[in-house]
Amino acid sequence: MIEAVGLTKRYGAKTAVDNLSFQVRPGAVTGFLGPNGSGKSTTMRMILGLDRPTAGHVTIGGHPFRQLPNAPREVGALLDAKAVHGGRSARNHLLSLAQLSGIPARRVDEVLGVVGLQDVAKRRSSGFSLGMGQRLGIAAALLGDPQVLLFDEPVNGLDPEGILWVRNLMKSLAAEGRTVFVSSHLMSEMALTADHLIVIGRGRLLADMSVKDFIAANSAGFARVRTPQSEPQQREKLTAVLTEAGGQVMPEQDGALRVTGLALPRISELAHEADVRLWELSPHQASLEEAYMRMTQSAVDYRSTDDLKAGLMQEPPMARAGGADRLSDPSLQPVVVPEVPQQGWYAPPPPGQNPDAAGPAASAPAEAAAPAPTPTPAPAPADDPNKPEDAR
Repeated sequence: MIEAVGLTKRYGAKTAVDNLSFQVRPGAVTGFLGPNGSGKSTTMRMILGLDRPTAGHVTIGGHPFRQLPNAPREVGALLDAKAVHGGRSARNHLLSLAQLSGIPARRVDEVLGVVGLQDVAKRRSSGFSLGMGQRLGIAAALLGDPQVLLFDEPVNGLDPEGILWVRNLMKSLAAEGRTVFVSSHLMSEMALTADHLIVIGRGRLLADMSVKDFIAANSAGFARVRTPQSEPQQREKLTAVLTEAGGQVMPEQDGALRVTGLALPRISELAHEADVRLWELSPHQASLEEAYMRMTQSAVDYRSTDDLKAGLMQEPPMARAGGADRLSDPSLQPVVVPEVPQQGWYAPPPPGQNPDAAGPAASAPAEAAAPAPTPTPAPAPADDPNKPEDAR
């Protein structure tokens, strides 16, 4: 069991964790939720003895992590899957960890098979994908067959098959009586995996309860009711009957009714008494994501704003003017800026054209135009490599 009492961590004027107390019990998957910057990673580092708390304490099985006789056999953790020497193979990485903890080498091959990396055991970890790195990190956490396991975003980078495998792994570890503590931002995955939730915001405890209780406490359930679309009068009649009975009725965009304040059996009875046919009568309960967003909305530090794209998506003059009928409007014509040659650069005119000619002479045939005087080039030195061959 993990137990934190008054856990506090300050970095100068910044309080990352503020008087946090909770328990992570064995036999269940406990989800650790909170917005970015809420102190989850700092809390997990203090559990593992990587950071010293400013105040309070945290123990594993009644002892601080640093006082456990053989910590790798007691606690397994995945905090950063990239914390692997890129030049080592997967097997050698795990083998080095096993030798430091007195774990037999055969256990290395066992966990490689558990996480599905047995075929790439001799490949260097620097060539691993993000998902393969996650699997290697999970293998390292399982290496000592510990009773307490901590995972920080364990499904990051995994494909759907890998996510399902991690979900089943967490549940099976908890079913064996182990303590499983999982931090994640994927609410849909936590809803399928976790039995209990610890939610923090800005370093403080917001909730410590089961998933079912958390959703019930942070959402309002309602009944979804639908009448025949071809008979709008029945919808209006049912609305009046439910409102008179004390219910709150709100229309939805698809034509259904959202009813609160009345249980489903009561709604059915009132519809039957009013001779109203129902095409749908179903309960709706908020998802874990909806409940989580509602609880943590005041504890979010980083909020995005709308991208207005001001000045970046201006319409061309033609579109604003209304099309070809405005071509004659000089105010809508594009301004043509003549190209100016760079100083010291000369481009000869096309053959048969004189750029200095004006008026009709400029369009006359080349043989009719007066020949332009040919400038006499300055004599070049005898060793000048740029001197024309006919002048050498």
